[in-house]
Amino acid sequence: MYQILTLNQISVKGLNRFPRDEYEIASEFSSPDAIMLRSHKLAAADIPESVKAIARAGAGTNNIPVAACTELGVPVFNTPGANANAVKELVLAGLALGSRGILPGIAYVNSLADMKDGAALAKLLEKEKKRFKGQELLGKTLGVVGLGAIGSMVAKVALDLGMNVVGYDPALSVDAAWRLPSSVQKMENLLTLFAKSDFITLHLPVLDATRNLISSDVLAAAKEGSCLLNFAREEIVDVAAVISALDNKQLRTFITDFPTPELIARDDVVLMPHIGASTDEAEENCAIMAADQLQDFLCNGNIKNSVNFPNLALERTAGVRLAITNRNVPKMLGSVLAILADAEINILDMLNKSRDEIAYNLIDIGGDISSALVEQIEALEGIVNVRVIR
Repeated sequence: MYQILTLNQISVKGLNRFPRDEYEIASEFSSPDAIMLRSHKLAAADIPESVKAIARAGAGTNNIPVAACTELGVPVFNTPGANANAVKELVLAGLALGSRGILPGIAYVNSLADMKDGAALAKLLEKEKKRFKGQELLGKTLGVVGLGAIGSMVAKVALDLGMNVVGYDPALSVDAAWRLPSSVQKMENLLTLFAKSDFITLHLPVLDATRNLISSDVLAAAKEGSCLLNFAREEIVDVAAVISALDNKQLRTFITDFPTPELIARDDVVLMPHIGASTDEAEENCAIMAADQLQDFLCNGNIKNSVNFPNLALERTAGVRLAITNRNVPKMLGSVLAILADAEINILDMLNKSRDEIAYNLIDIGGDISSALVEQIEALEGIVNVRVIR
C-alpha cells in the first residue's frame, strides 16, 4: 500500500485517480512514499527518507528544494501545460485592461452612487467617457518572452485578435516549436523584442538565468509607452527597474499577477492576487496529471515531466523491475549488469538515460531478486538508490 502525503488542498478529481486498494492519501504521514503539493513551501529537512517522488500540481517548482531532491535520488514532477489555458485567458484579460480605461471607468461609475437622476447620469457619462478612451489591440505588436505551453497559446490568441506577434525564447524545444504558429516572428534577442513591441508578456520559469531578467537595461530598450505583463513569476522582473520605467514613461502600464508593496495604489499598475491558474478546470487538470505521473513512477518506475530526472518510459514485461538511480559517471551500468550476470539473472529489457549529474535505469529481469543482491548493488560507489518493483 503506497502512502501519498498531500501538503495542500488537491482537487478530488486528481486524488480519485489513485485506486484506494493500493493507495492511502492523507495530510499527515510519518513515512510517505510520495508527496503531492501545490504552493506549499517545502524544505529539504521536511522530506522524510521514505519519499520516492514529489509532484507539484502546477508548472513552477521554486517552492521545492529540487537540488536537494536530486541528491536524494527523488524525482520532482510538475504539470506543464495543465493550467496553460487558464493563464492564457487571464493574459487576454490583461491585454484588454492594458489597452482601454476599463478599470478607471468602472471605478468612476461606482463613484457616482449618489446620483439618482438617470438623465443627468447619462449626460455626465457621455461628457466624461473621453477620459477613459483607449486603443484597440488590432494591428498592435505583442512580444511574447517564453514560447512554451502558455506562451505559444498566448501567441495564437493574439494572432486571432489581429495582433502582430514577435517571440523570444533561447531554450525553445522542438515540441514547443511545433506548437508555435508559423506567423510568429522570432527575435534574436530580448532587446530587439522590447524595442518592437507595444505589449510584452512574460512566460518563463524562475532559473538563475531568468531571475531579474527584466532589468533596467532591458526596459531602457522598450518602445516608449509600451505595456508589460507578468503572469509568469515575480522573480523574473526587477520591480525597482519597472517603477523607474513607469516614472519616466518608458512603460505606460505594468500588469502583474504578483503584487509587491511598492506597486500597490499606482494608477499605472494593475495588480492581481496570483490568480493565473485559479480556475476549477486548471486545478483539476494539474491534479490529474500529477497523480497519473506519480502512479506511473511508483508502479512502473516511468518518469514523465520531471524537472530533475530524465524522461524515461519502458513498457512492462513479465518479471521484476529494478529502478536504479546513480551518479552520471562512467561504468556504473556495467557494474550493475556484472552483478546481475554473476548471479545468473536474465535481463528481459532495459533502458538507461541521464540528465546532468544523474542517470536513471530501468531493468526488467526474469524471476525475482534477493535482498542481499539488492544490497550489493546499493553498495556500489555512485549508486544513489535502488527500487525493486514487483
